[in-house]
Amino acid sequence: MAFVVTNTQAPLGAVATLRVVDSILNVKNSVVAWNEARVTRKLLSRLSSEQLQDIGLTRADLF
Repeated sequence: MAFVVTNTQAPLGAVATLRVVDSILNVKNSVVAWNEARVTRKLLSRLSSEQLQDIGLTRADLF
């Protein structure tokens, strides 16, 4: 019966690199989400009060 030995240690610096990459991706995702919300608010603010009421919103809901 043969036993397989695997190396479970990450290469030097791999964990730090992963954390940096994860942080960058989190910042990117946050900026994308913020921008999408900004664009949506801007488009909704151009609608009349009657149009907003038709979709179940008020001006106060936009901010």
